[in-house]
Amino acid sequence: MDKGNKQTGWNFNNSYANLPETFYTRQLPTPVRAPKAVLLNESLAQSLGLNIQELQSDEGSGVLGGNAIPEGALPLAQAYAGHQFGYFTMLGDGRAVLLGEQVTPQGERFDIQLKGSGRTPYSRGGDGRAALGPMLREYIISEAMHALGIPTTRSLAVTATGEAVIREQDLPGAVLTRVAASHIRVGTFQYAANYGTAEDLKALADYTIHRHYPDIKHEDNKYVSLLKEVIGRQAALIAKWMQTGFIHGVMNTDNMTLSGETIDYGPCAFMDVYDPATVFSSIDSQGRYAYGNQPKIAAWNLARLAESLLPLLNEQEDQAVKTAEEVLSGFAEQYHKNYLDGMRKKLGLFDEEPEDEALIGDLLSTMHQFKADYTNTFRILTLGTTQESMLSGTPEFTGWLERWQARLSRQAQSKTESLELMRNSNPSVIPRNYKVEEALEAATVQGDFSVLHRLLKALSSPYDYSCADDEYTALPEPTARPYRTFCGT
Repeated sequence: MDKGNKQTGWNFNNSYANLPETFYTRQLPTPVRAPKAVLLNESLAQSLGLNIQELQSDEGSGVLGGNAIPEGALPLAQAYAGHQFGYFTMLGDGRAVLLGEQVTPQGERFDIQLKGSGRTPYSRGGDGRAALGPMLREYIISEAMHALGIPTTRSLAVTATGEAVIREQDLPGAVLTRVAASHIRVGTFQYAANYGTAEDLKALADYTIHRHYPDIKHEDNKYVSLLKEVIGRQAALIAKWMQTGFIHGVMNTDNMTLSGETIDYGPCAFMDVYDPATVFSSIDSQGRYAYGNQPKIAAWNLARLAESLLPLLNEQEDQAVKTAEEVLSGFAEQYHKNYLDGMRKKLGLFDEEPEDEALIGDLLSTMHQFKADYTNTFRILTLGTTQESMLSGTPEFTGWLERWQARLSRQAQSKTESLELMRNSNPSVIPRNYKVEEALEAATVQGDFSVLHRLLKALSSPYDYSCADDEYTALPEPTARPYRTFCGT
């Protein structure tokens, strides 16, 4: 047991364990040789009501590494299913254990999960462990997403295990402490619909409503409302991904949460050169989860959620299908509106005009044609240094700039107000792929975490436009080898 539990501030509740036992297996994390927290998110720890000094102690590292169980925790591995690259399969937490739900001093509830904590009944032949590099990567990207204002799971700590994990070579092992509004996924509902009873499905839906959407629990058909709410959150989330050039890389249904948070940062990356066909994941050979496909895949995933909910939407199957189709049809419009609203902000536009979509689309087409960097193009527009753009001098960009300036002049807000809107909407700094790799190599190969800490500091204020961040806005050197990401298993 964690001797410093009261001093640490752990305040666990375990409402998920009140669901039918088909949804989980009680599972302790597997102890490791020498747990040591190498990265701790101090601001997140404070917001959770945790004592930073206690977390940094040997006892704290023991908890974060899975060697000790805090008082009140009830460790379990969650069961779920999912469509992986379009193929349905039984899944579950194959290398993760949910310690429980931390209730903060403000009364908020967050899952505390150890990722890389050993084998579970859902491991399917895997070793249940994780390597240090991918866990540091998830920490970097998830915290960058949080700073960008994109709903996301977060990372409390990365704890080195003192053990090697065997992949293609021996790699240092680690455990990530992940914090989430919950880990309820579309795949959790697919699991209930395919392997559970009608009562199981209803229990899961009622629990999800109680935890994430309590305002709808008294509506006439709260399950229809649940589907609508999830669609709304996902429409907003995917729009934010697209506006920042984020590519998730593995949008399987088990990686779509009912809370509307981004989850699972395996093969993800941020786009450099604007191209809707951009794929980084080494396993996505067909481009299913390419940047430009993300809205379509989100709609596909939500249709799988609707299929799972059919028995709750209406007792008559044909009417349930009709209701689901009507609700699902709203995703495209909601996504489109969210996307256009966000892109208008990136261009300093406060109001709406019918030609805005063409203005946005023409800029993106020009960026695609001339292979311009996505983030830096909007950064240059914000700074007013368009002469520094590789698009400068082209007839297409020159004509577009004239149209944009004319559009800005037709709104009531001043240029200063438009500039402020653009600064708050266009990040100056993103986790550039080559910078992430530099930080990971320094940490995992050389044991030097200073590069990673400098990167995290820059990523924590992406809209500051500080001259000190110039290092992180520079583009990578040209290379003949395309950048590739991996699932990190």
